[in-house]
Amino acid sequence: MLAVYAESINPEDPLSGLRIGERPDPEPPAGWRTVTVRAASLNHHDLWSLRGVGLPAERLPMTLGCDAAGVDEDGNEVIVHAVISSPGWSGDETFDPRRSLLSEIHPGTFSERIAVPAQNLIPKPPELSFTDACCLPTAWLTAYRMLFTRGGVVPGQTVLVQGASGGVASALIVLGSRAGARIWVTSRTEAGRELALSLGADAAFDSGARLPERVDLVMETTGRATWGHSIRSLKPGGTLVISGATTGDASPAELSRIFFLQLSVVGSTMGTRDELARLIRFCLERDIRPAVDRVLPIREAREGFAALAAGGVNGKIVFEF
Repeated sequence: MLAVYAESINPEDPLSGLRIGERPDPEPPAGWRTVTVRAASLNHHDLWSLRGVGLPAERLPMTLGCDAAGVDEDGNEVIVHAVISSPGWSGDETFDPRRSLLSEIHPGTFSERIAVPAQNLIPKPPELSFTDACCLPTAWLTAYRMLFTRGGVVPGQTVLVQGASGGVASALIVLGSRAGARIWVTSRTEAGRELALSLGADAAFDSGARLPERVDLVMETTGRATWGHSIRSLKPGGTLVISGATTGDASPAELSRIFFLQLSVVGSTMGTRDELARLIRFCLERDIRPAVDRVLPIREAREGFAALAAGGVNGKIVFEF
């Protein structure tokens, strides 16, 4: 079967290890199901895998991809939840110390057929296309958990989203604004700020700009490049929710400001199956659809990887089978 996979690891030139070719059909163990993939979306996680982050060389070759929507063995249209918990784990999957994502230990979603645990399949509503549905399980689920589970956002609060483009940022803007929060964003580019406003942001500012007032919450995925601005943008008692550090760890940590203003710094990782089900319902009730930058046939997946690596992608990149 056709698949997109990592053949080698190269931290400096990640695309050099990317391959598109034939891989063996899945052999699902007991309790797992086979899904014929119709659409799968690209995440920064896939680029990090090609750099060797979370994917050691001894696991190669490894089919990439976390997100997918398709049809199961019984003909049901399904969405795949990417978090694989360890056998016997119950409760919040994101707290399982032995959890993994598809494409870290088990082959990922960028293939014609995949095998996943039966409990990781969620019915796809007919109102969602396969293209829309496959965008939800990683970036949009991460944003949902950041805002509502870990951040506790309520209508009327002001939320600052650091960075205006990309899958998680666009999801934060759309979900937060449709939930009644006032959404402010920062971006280095005019195009990014315009995109944020078109998605529902109430105001957009240049990166690092002084804000008109301090905010209730900051959604942080960047780390070092924006950390100081994030901490200084919070009002006393405010909350910073962080789900990534793409520019590295923060230094300095601004500890004096954190304890003096009684700020909360909250970590957030992925999301649970139940949260994904609630996200899907929220999207249907509020008529929300993910922003999609481009849709490519799977044989042209290298173009999508290159675009994501170059930056400037507005929304999700989707591969269709």
